[in-house]
Amino acid sequence: MTTTIAVAGKGGTGKTTIAGLLVRRLADRQAGPVLAIDADPASNLNDVLGLPLERTVGDIREDTSEKARANKLDPGIAKADLLDYEINASVVEGTGLDLLAMGRPEGPGCYCAANTMLRTIVDRISASYDVVVIDNEAGLEHLSRRTTRDVDVLLVISDPSVRGLTTAGRIIDLIDELKTHVGTHHLIINRASGDIGAQLAQVVRERDLNLLATIPTDETLARLDAEGRPVIEAPDGNDVCELLRPVVEKILSETRREALCADHR
Repeated sequence: MTTTIAVAGKGGTGKTTIAGLLVRRLADRQAGPVLAIDADPASNLNDVLGLPLERTVGDIREDTSEKARANKLDPGIAKADLLDYEINASVVEGTGLDLLAMGRPEGPGCYCAANTMLRTIVDRISASYDVVVIDNEAGLEHLSRRTTRDVDVLLVISDPSVRGLTTAGRIIDLIDELKTHVGTHHLIINRASGDIGAQLAQVVRERDLNLLATIPTDETLARLDAEGRPVIEAPDGNDVCELLRPVVEKILSETRREALCADHR
């Protein structure tokens, strides 16, 4: 059974950094094969993970669409088989983890048949992994149209500000509008300096946000990011990496419990 963790948040909150460090922690824990899906059109999760990126699913879709319009597809190869081959070939292999980048969103020249094939293929690839971590864009648009498979855990990343927490609450509100089912959701406040304070704690309660962890500002991660180096190069004793250890354990224990409950229904 695949555990799917989606990470969302407004720009500038460190969402991609947290997603990358979660992937690293899961891979180090040997929770099973881990697939990182970069569903943000900016496509920079590979930089955080220190992996090369040559092609995205969006690139493959556009190339195939252009060839189809120009009648340049090999008539001896089914379109679905071609997409399947190309997308599987675009998966970047790392140590204990793999990466698949969704890339650019669907453009005006796209067609429904190809998009349906893409969702099916990405679902099939994801199903071969024990854990999938999806780094989403802020609006969760990819989450609502990317696949037909459910999301077990949604992690919303916010900075320690009223505006950031209000945005996090709006993201949670969007769940009801999505076709994708979300099992549980949690809030992670990133780049905090000490206690979040009474005002922010009140916003967390009023917005019914399930606070899972508060992550401090970290000089090591900031330096790695400024130097353009993968943040997963942070040493094992790094404070943020250690704080994410119980986060990973809680997520995995929750999903195991949900799976057991489902088996007994």
